[in-house]
Amino acid sequence: MEVKETIGIDISKLDFDVRIHCNQMYAHFVNSNSGFGKMVKWVYKNSPFSKENILFVFEHTGLYSYRLSVFLSENNIPFIIVPGLAIKRSLGISRGKEDKMDATKIALYGYRLKDELIPVKIPSNRIMALKSLLSLRERLVKQRAGYKASLREQKRVLIKKDNRVLLGTQEKMVVYFSKQINNVEKEMASIIKEDDKLKEIYDLIVTVKGVGPQTALFLIVYTNAFTKFKNARKFASYCGIAPFPNSSGTSIRGRTKVSHLANKRIKSLLDLCAKSSIQFNPEMKRYYDKRVEKGKNKMSTINIVRNKILARIFAVVERKTPYVNIMEYAA
Repeated sequence: MEVKETIGIDISKLDFDVRIHCNQMYAHFVNSNSGFGKMVKWVYKNSPFSKENILFVFEHTGLYSYRLSVFLSENNIPFIIVPGLAIKRSLGISRGKEDKMDATKIALYGYRLKDELIPVKIPSNRIMALKSLLSLRERLVKQRAGYKASLREQKRVLIKKDNRVLLGTQEKMVVYFSKQINNVEKEMASIIKEDDKLKEIYDLIVTVKGVGPQTALFLIVYTNAFTKFKNARKFASYCGIAPFPNSSGTSIRGRTKVSHLANKRIKSLLDLCAKSSIQFNPEMKRYYDKRVEKGKNKMSTINIVRNKILARIFAVVERKTPYVNIMEYAA
């Protein structure tokens, strides 16, 4: 696709602002399917370029931008969703904030990078359902953990017979949340089983030692079934485990370190996978112990194990063959 025109969209809960970059025309629409339709007609009418050369650009704002992405995708209209931080950092110092101006900045950002931007495709309905269920499960687990913590402390201090309602209600809440978490997990398992491709990927991922069901599901969702990232290194950078140099000229000679700009949830899951692998996988345990004995930093070694596990996951998915622990066959 040759992009000659970019349309900047600043979208919010109830409405959105639109700016055509080349002629700087501006319009305001309601955040609804009818509003999306009116916006597309207005753009095609007022832009001097054909629809094949027009790219719609907007920030990721969760549910507010989701309906727009679905509408554009269903109508085969090219678009791209960009992080707000990328737009902010690309345009230098700016003062104040206004929706109309934000739409202008988004259009400018897209136009400057028009030769590099690649239109996106939204994930399938099953992957979107998995993403929503994973988010729901996390909230349920956190709420259950809160009740468990307070219940544990209250049982330690309070007399049970004098606080039956207080303690009993919280015990019922823990049971209730456990039941709902189980229902969510069953639904996610059902979605995986219903899709042959997702089931194949899931079964391959869990063959890697140290990787559990939740990590496998998160990886499927955030890699869009391993189509969003070209390789393990790209995804390692996304989730904040790829080390980068920290040096400049002769004055700065910092140690190589990972970036704080990352998907922290995936990073924490890979951290748990690495620690589990070090504890129960003889190969990783031996590697970890050798590095520590040589005086290497423990955290940097754990990070290396994270990257090893991630590389193995991408490898088994790409090869479409389960992971084989060759140490079992070593002489």
